[in-house]
Amino acid sequence: MNQLAEHLAQGLSQTPKSLSSKYFYDTVGSRLFQQIMALPEYYPTRTELAIFEEQGAAIAQALRAGAGVGQPLAVVELGAGDGLKTKILLRALLGLPAASPLTYVPVDISPSALDELVATLRQELPALPTAPLTAEYGEALATLAARPEPKAVLFVGSNIGNFGPVEQLAFLQALAAPLTPADRLLVGFDLRKDPRRIRAAYDDAQGVTAEFNLNLLHRFNNELGADFQLEHWQHFPDYDPSTGAMRSWLVSRRAQTVRVAALGGQAFEFEAWEAIHTENSFKFSLPQIEALAASAGLQVVEVFQDAAGDFADVVLAVEG
Repeated sequence: MNQLAEHLAQGLSQTPKSLSSKYFYDTVGSRLFQQIMALPEYYPTRTELAIFEEQGAAIAQALRAGAGVGQPLAVVELGAGDGLKTKILLRALLGLPAASPLTYVPVDISPSALDELVATLRQELPALPTAPLTAEYGEALATLAARPEPKAVLFVGSNIGNFGPVEQLAFLQALAAPLTPADRLLVGFDLRKDPRRIRAAYDDAQGVTAEFNLNLLHRFNNELGADFQLEHWQHFPDYDPSTGAMRSWLVSRRAQTVRVAALGGQAFEFEAWEAIHTENSFKFSLPQIEALAASAGLQVVEVFQDAAGDFADVVLAVEG
């Protein structure tokens, strides 16, 4: 049984049913997310992009501060995607006075996204050594631990919000474990704000986010021989301002049975209006970020925000 089939079997057999958002990103899903990032309602990407454009040099200095003069630096990015924002930081790092050798290690679960990223880097930054890695985060962390040179580890785009509170801490602890005092970690956090703005970012008027979520079922049909009928499902998002939890579900419009060929024709029953949880996107406050970092054995070195206070890119280091 392949990993996708195993995940589907496990996720649809539990109560309540749940699937991981990491499987959104096949070729179609990656393309749809590029469209989402350009939507007027979806503020996180353009806000973080503006932070990088306006404060990129300062961020680059903070990322390199732990490494000695002349030391090589590996920039390891988890969930690299198209690298749009990261290219700004890479240029800033390359442009630092007496810049040292730099290697970029983009990590993503989507081979097609990495292929496109590497192709653009060959054109835009041809002198930059690049070592792409198609992997999940667990494998990437093992690779990270094996690199001897100082590292700047990037986990931007508020991907940390895709984890629940317990998983957020566990993930940051796992990130911190291989780091040395010379290393730096840059994490993007979407901050709490008007709940209506947050909810609209995940339920756009054009329906692209709904298509993105429903593509998960289309992927199961294509790759696992499932028979999800997409017209009998709907995307539903909601935000809880008391916890900062933005959550998304796929909801069955009617009672139905779904069979999966890759699982030997195994059948999964859905009641009318039963939901499959597909995504978290938690929002944070600055005190919450500091407390989370401290619990993971990390200290906040520097915080970079936009003027409106919508988003924060936080440089962290292991506690000395």
